Amino acid sequence: MMLAITNIAELVVVQPGPIGGRSMGTVRTVNSAALVADAGRIVRFGPAEKVDIPGDAEVVDARGGCVIPGLIDCHTHTVFAGSRENEFVKRLRGKSYAQIAEEGGGIKVTVEAVRKASVDELVELALPRLRRMLAYGVTTVEIKSGYGLTVVDEIKMLEAIKRLKELTPLELVAGYLAAHTVPREFAGRAGAYLDEVLKPDVLRRIVGEGLAEFADVFCERTAFDLDQSRRYLNACKAAGLTPRLHADQITQMGASRLAAEVGAASADHLETIDDASLAALRVAGTIAVLLPACSLYLGVEQAPARKILDADVPVAVATDFNPGSCMIESLPLTLAIACTQMRMTPTEALLAATANAAAALKRQGRLGAIAEGMQADLVVLDVPNHHRWFYEFGRDCVATVIKQGKLVYQR
Repeated sequence: MMLAITNIAELVVVQPGPIGGRSMGTVRTVNSAALVADAGRIVRFGPAEKVDIPGDAEVVDARGGCVIPGLIDCHTHTVFAGSRENEFVKRLRGKSYAQIAEEGGGIKVTVEAVRKASVDELVELALPRLRRMLAYGVTTVEIKSGYGLTVVDEIKMLEAIKRLKELTPLELVAGYLAAHTVPREFAGRAGAYLDEVLKPDVLRRIVGEGLAEFADVFCERTAFDLDQSRRYLNACKAAGLTPRLHADQITQMGASRLAAEVGAASADHLETIDDASLAALRVAGTIAVLLPACSLYLGVEQAPARKILDADVPVAVATDFNPGSCMIESLPLTLAIACTQMRMTPTEALLAATANAAAALKRQGRLGAIAEGMQADLVVLDVPNHHRWFYEFGRDCVATVIKQGKLVYQR
C-alpha cells in the first residue's frame, strides 16, 4: 500500500545515525515538500513539484505542517504496577530518597506491587501509557524490566513486554534490567543475587524466546559496583544480549568507561560524567543517552549536555519514564526540557530523539531518519517548522503519526 504526505511546509531530512555531537546542530530541510512511502518504506521525497504522487496512494494532507521522523524513546520503565505519589509529596517536603527508602519506600514499593501483579495486570496497566506515548509522536519505545528482582518476576515483566508488542502499533524493545538494585532478600549479598539472575538457563530462555535484546545494569555505589556490573554485562553479552548502562548518575565511579570497555550500545544518565569518560565513549562509539525529565522531576542538576556535544559524542534524549523518579511520559516535553534546561537547540533535540535514539537501540539502519529505503515512521506536526514545535511546547502539536507507512494516530 502506498501513502503520500502532501502540503508539507518543512520536511526535516534527518540522516541515519549515529550523528556526532558537533554535527547535531544542523539538519537539511525541504520547504513546500511531499513524501511517498510504499510497502512501509520511504521511496521518494523532495520539493512538491518534483514528487510524483500515485493516483492510488492514500494521501495525508500535512496542511502546512512540519514532518519529522517518528520519535524513539530509547530509555523507559513503562511496565510497572503501583503508585508512589506519597513519596513525591515527601520529597517536596524535604525528605531525601535515602530517607524515604529507610522508611520502607522507594523502589521496594514498586517491586512489591510488581511481584503481586500478573502478566495480564501488567499489560493492562501499561497499555494506556503506550497509547499516550503514541499520541505524543513516539513510534518506538524501549522498556526495561527491573522491578521484579527475582528470576520469576523479571521474566514476568519481559513476558508482559512481549505481549504488549501484539497489542500496539508501537515497536517495543525489551531490556533485561535484573541488575537494577539488590533486592531485600539478598541485602549485603549482591554476588549471590547475580548468581541467580545470570544462571545460564535463565539467559538462554531470555534470548531463545526473544524476551529481551539488551541487558542493563544500574552501576552505582548504592546498587552494583564496577566489578559486579562488569560481571553482569559480560555474562549477558556472552549469551547474546547487548549491554547498556545506567551510568554516572549520582557518583563518578567510572561507569561510562565501563560502558566503553564492554562495547555498550549506550551509557545513560551521565549527570556526573568526566573528561576521561567522554573520551572513552567517543572512541567506543557508545551513545550518550541523556534523561533531562528525570533531573527536572527530582530537582537535581542536569547532565552537562553542551560539554558532551562539544566532545563530539553522539547524544540521544529519552524520558526515563518510571514510577519513582520521573512520571513523565511525554518525549516532546522531555525534549523541550533538554532545550530550556540543557541549552540544546531544537535541531539537536530532534536528532537526539530520532537518529541517535535509533543508534542507541541498534536500529539506525531502519529507523530514526528520512531517507530512501528507511522505514516510513513519520510524524506530522501542526506547526510550520521544528523550531516552532519547541517554542510552543506547552501545547500538543502532534497531528498525525505514521508507523511503517500506515496511519496509526490522528488527532
